Amino acid sequence: MRLALYQPDIPQNLGAAIRLAACLSAPLDIVEPCGFPLTDRALKRAALDYGPHALIARHDGLASFRAAAPGRLVLIETEGAVRLHDFAFAQSDTIVVGRESAGSPPELVAAADAIVRIPMTAGLRSLNVVTAAAVALSEAMRQTGGFERLT
Repeated sequence: MRLALYQPDIPQNLGAAIRLAACLSAPLDIVEPCGFPLTDRALKRAALDYGPHALIARHDGLASFRAAAPGRLVLIETEGAVRLHDFAFAQSDTIVVGRESAGSPPELVAAADAIVRIPMTAGLRSLNVVTAAAVALSEAMRQTGGFERLT
């Protein structure tokens, strides 16, 4: 089970995603370009002391990410066709979340193998991108036994 951020534009969310990935032992893919300079120093600063515990891969665009991603790309979107708890995850899936400011562009939607939504209260726009990632990753790990290997 992997987690991917597509062109993140808030550095603090990248830091939270690194922490999430490290704590749940999920590899993290960052699909660039980011909405902020992502230098090695900035990445280290965002990771804090979780960096050594996170497996992070950077991709220079959607094509290189797609070529490197094993299994299905499962996009988490507010307009997803399938509810999160009705979707059957596989261990080889990569959960993808779009940009904080703009959501998922058409090319990301087209690349996705599945588009899943997290049910929410009517009238509200969306969850924070890392909050949505945590909810989706947790459900995927629950379904596939991913929590069994954690303490």
